[in-house]
Amino acid sequence: MRAVIVGGGIAGPATAMALRAVGVEPVVIEARSVTDRDEGSWFTISPNGLAALDVLDALGPVRALGVPTRRNVIVGATGRGLGALSLGTPLPDGTPALSFKRPRLAGALVDEARRRGIEVLDGVRVSGAEQDARGAAVVCDDGTRLTGDLVIGADGIHSAIRTAIDPDTPTGRYVGLTNFGGVTHDPTIAATLPAESWYFVFGRRAFFGALPTPTGDVVWFVNVPEAPISGAQRSATSESGWRDRLGALAAPDAGPFAGLIARGRLELAADNTYDLPSVPVWHRGRLGLVGDAIHAPAPSSGQGASMALEDAVVMASSLAAATTIEAGFEGFERARRARVERIVAVGARASSTKTPRGIRRVLNDAAMRLVFRHVVTEKSQAWMFDHRVALDPRARVVG
Repeated sequence: MRAVIVGGGIAGPATAMALRAVGVEPVVIEARSVTDRDEGSWFTISPNGLAALDVLDALGPVRALGVPTRRNVIVGATGRGLGALSLGTPLPDGTPALSFKRPRLAGALVDEARRRGIEVLDGVRVSGAEQDARGAAVVCDDGTRLTGDLVIGADGIHSAIRTAIDPDTPTGRYVGLTNFGGVTHDPTIAATLPAESWYFVFGRRAFFGALPTPTGDVVWFVNVPEAPISGAQRSATSESGWRDRLGALAAPDAGPFAGLIARGRLELAADNTYDLPSVPVWHRGRLGLVGDAIHAPAPSSGQGASMALEDAVVMASSLAAATTIEAGFEGFERARRARVERIVAVGARASSTKTPRGIRRVLNDAAMRLVFRHVVTEKSQAWMFDHRVALDPRARVVG
């Protein structure tokens, strides 16, 4: 059986490796070329996602790319502590959550897929998909068709495969935040930040995050509550212009962010943030979906990549346990829908806490201390971080 997987980010190569493990021959199609894969932001994969990578024997090849990240430390604009939250129980070998630069991890997973003999086609853009009783195919922008027994869309929030499955599918929902990210080499500031932790500040005008790395770099991001930034504004603003604006947003707040922004390198600018709360149709016939194509959470959830990695394992398990492709897709949906939609809702609520202004911010800080003391706790988050997926090594797809 041959599977055509559209998308070479996190979900795509992971799903390809999972399908190969159960006897399916995958091919991965990625729209980007190899040369533009160093652009993008950082994210954290918590232990539930790392465990899924480990199931695929893919954690070892990428572990060194990650920065150990054991908790989130949250403070207000004055520097007063609001709370701290563990990022889950480490794996049995002691590995805690790891933070990665997204394109580096995606590239490493693609490299590992290729090492295992999986075909990956770079620079090929897919515009749609079609199927009949004998198989399925993707249609590329240049008019070519790539065929297989099934097609899996791992092509993100703007998925062409999702639209092929359901022309009335919902589109992304803007969560009210634009996102910026960068890195600053400053060992002195890195040493002042909590070790192996994201340091978050609910600022007066924006939300800030920083992660010190073992090399003395500080990775940072800024979430700005505002209307979506237009393409024209993005094109007309230079990197120095964005940094000046972000520095002005950080200036009223305690902490290192104004300095980090002024001396740093901007790696992600003016990224309008969307989520995808609920997709009514996940599959049709031989066409299915994984990852952000069906459940894109806001970055505030901290679970986007981890959910995609879980998806990869569960998709392969579901197809291996089913007698038909469609039954496999149905089993995948039954296993995943409730969990992933709950996580997307968590991300939406977290994003909403980053938008208040003025006196509402002061009141919000007082409320947040109570929230992190009594509501958002390690125990209350265990369902998310301590979840584990499995792949029966004896399972095989028969087709």
